[in-house]
Amino acid sequence: NHHVIDLSETYAIFYKLMKNKFNSEHSFANTKSRIRMVALHQISGATNGIVVGTGNKVEDFGVGFYTKYGDGGVDISPIADLMKSEVWSIGKNLGILQQIIDAPPTDGLWEDGRTDSEQLGGLTYEQMEDAMENSNSKYFEKYTNIRNPNLHKMNPIPIFKKPAN
Repeated sequence: NHHVIDLSETYAIFYKLMKNKFNSEHSFANTKSRIRMVALHQISGATNGIVVGTGNKVEDFGVGFYTKYGDGGVDISPIADLMKSEVWSIGKNLGILQQIIDAPPTDGLWEDGRTDSEQLGGLTYEQMEDAMENSNSKYFEKYTNIRNPNLHKMNPIPIFKKPAN
């Protein structure tokens, strides 16, 4: 089944409530992802389903390009061990339209339609893959500058350890 559920009114109400005291463009973009995930988990729970992730290895484990508790909050992640180039290759083998494969990747969270590359310092997925596989890559420094602030997403949540006594 295919359902279109317009969450723009839900987001608009949230935005109106928060914008005056807690205004952050980046946080508002991430809120869109979190609202989507709430809806997906509601549908999943109501239909005895699961939420399937769409993140690939570059996004999920390379640069942490996902929203914590948003599109990162999935039940299974079937392509998370595949580089983006491998996902494109599988798409071609499955007969996915070339125009879909060639479309500039975007998370759809920004009003201006910015692409993933624009959000990731201008790096393409091919360049990030090169940096992930080769610390001598000319893209490695830029890659680590994107990756390092996002490590909190890829590392386990810090917990307080009570003393032994």
